Amino acid sequence: MPLYEHVFIARQDLSNAQAEGLVEHFSTVLSDNGGKVVESEYWGVKTMAYKINKNRKGHYSFLRTDAPASAVQEMERLMRLHDDVMRILTIKVDAHVEGPSVQMQKRDERGDRGDRRERRPRD
Repeated sequence: MPLYEHVFIARQDLSNAQAEGLVEHFSTVLSDNGGKVVESEYWGVKTMAYKINKNRKGHYSFLRTDAPASAVQEMERLMRLHDDVMRILTIKVDAHVEGPSVQMQKRDERGDRGDRRERRPRD
C-alpha cells in the first residue's frame, strides 16, 4: 500500500484532549477503510504565519499512514467537512523516516544547518 504523511491544523480554542481526539477519530476512519496509522504525533499549539478563520494559533497534528488511496480520500473528505479542522496537507512518500519528525527533534539533534558561529562575517 502507498505511504502518506498528513499534517492538519485544528482550531486554537480546542483543548489538548479534543485535539488528540481528532487524531484518534481520523485514525479510525483510515482503519475502517483498510489503512493503518503507522505513527502519530501531536505537535501542540503553534503560532501560524497568517490568520486562518480569525485564528492566530492552531493545534498541529502529524500522521504517518499506510493506506490505500480511497481511504486517504475519505479521511481528507471528512477533514474538510469537520468544523474544527482548518487546514490539511497530505503528501505521498516513498518511505517513512524512522524516529521523530523534525518538529519533535531538539535543535541539537537536527544537525542539518551547521553552527552559526562557524560562519565567516561578510567583508
